[in-house]
Amino acid sequence: MSVVAIHGVSQTFGHGELAVQALKPTSLSVEAGELVALLGPSGSGKSTLLLAISLIQPPTTGQIIIDGQTLYDGGPTRVDVRAFRRRKIGFIFQQHNLIPFLTALENVALMLQLNGVGRRESTRRARDVLAYLEIGHRAASLPARLSGGEQQRVAIARALANEPALILADEPTAALDTERGSKVMAMLRRIARERRSAVIAVTHDHRMIEGFDTVYHLEDGRLARVDRGTPTDRSAPR
Repeated sequence: MSVVAIHGVSQTFGHGELAVQALKPTSLSVEAGELVALLGPSGSGKSTLLLAISLIQPPTTGQIIIDGQTLYDGGPTRVDVRAFRRRKIGFIFQQHNLIPFLTALENVALMLQLNGVGRRESTRRARDVLAYLEIGHRAASLPARLSGGEQQRVAIARALANEPALILADEPTAALDTERGSKVMAMLRRIARERRSAVIAVTHDHRMIEGFDTVYHLEDGRLARVDRGTPTDRSAPR
């Protein structure tokens, strides 16, 4: 079963003669445990597609299904999209957006608390996910005391906190050198395989392409799959 299934999703900004179709009708399916890259030049529609999938910027047309739930089908939805995002979608950005006056542990625990998890349980689960990403020894540190790579790990831990079905990553390695970027990619692969999350990452970083199962190229709002031969095995159990 696909974690993400979108059909005919498009995005138009403006009206009449000033209308610009930033994303042409696009269909895409992503399975549990699959790591997908979206490549393309600036302004090609990559971030627009991520915003549409998450309904941060609802599309103009199309259908969006995530984890079996129809979130959008061409019009208003009865689904509480904000609550759904908190439960089912984790976000990782190039800028880590950690709260500067909270420790690494508190930044991660806060995401759980926003979903109604009690303080004691949220702290326990935050410690577990930081340990999973091998950054537990920095749990008591404020973001300013962490390196760029450590801040990115905390940001990934925050995205994982609610065990989302889908992780959306916007340029997760762009601000990192090759070594640290490779470590982030290794973490995303591990998350996809072991946690069985679907991961979609926007990237300009061609150094990291070999780490993805599936690669798509976007240009002028049109999506095309890049044929790279036999896909990586994704049959690992949950």
